Amino acid sequence: MIDSRTAFGVLAVTAMLVTYALEERSRWCVLGFAGACVLGAIYGFLQGAWPFGVLEAIWSLVAMNRWRQRSRLEAHAAAESTASRTPPRTLS
Repeated sequence: MIDSRTAFGVLAVTAMLVTYALEERSRWCVLGFAGACVLGAIYGFLQGAWPFGVLEAIWSLVAMNRWRQRSRLEAHAAAESTASRTPPRTLS
């Protein structure tokens, strides 16, 4: 029988795997991966495997940084796209 802590660990690692596989589809999947890494870190600390918990916490910070960078790039691209669609202003 699987105890609740093991089930939590399986859920965390499964979420990490799924969100990592989908990262290219959306920046929100990158954020989901960061959250799943936090869950993995919690699981590591609950198990008493603190090195695993520390490494997962670091992975969550790396993923958060990637999400921030991707958000900025997408916002910049959207601003450029809007600017290129705006007709030039004429002086009357």
